Amino acid sequence: MDDVIAKTLDGRAKSWTFLDGSTRTAVILGSVAIGRGNYHPGWRWSAHVGKRSGAHVGYVLSGYMMIRAANGREIKVGPGEAFEVGPGHDAWVVGPEPCIALDFEQLK
Repeated sequence: MDDVIAKTLDGRAKSWTFLDGSTRTAVILGSVAIGRGNYHPGWRWSAHVGKRSGAHVGYVLSGYMMIRAANGREIKVGPGEAFEVGPGHDAWVVGPEPCIALDFEQLK
């Protein structure tokens, strides 16, 4: 790995637009991928992405999201909260404002 790697989540980052217009951008650094999602009110992983979700480590910048683990346990996360959830979970925005969150994935 280079001594220092810096990339922006704006501009030329890899990006996706979900069925409801919510967006996600991501960059890959040497050992980790970092993504930023801007999820609209009403966005739900299972409805707008459709596939089973993998494990996530994240941090909420604004708004609120409910996360349901594969075992059925639910937690609500909001601004300033970090979270980790295993594969097979679902997540959705709660409340009237978008949820903006970062997620991190260790690369092998």
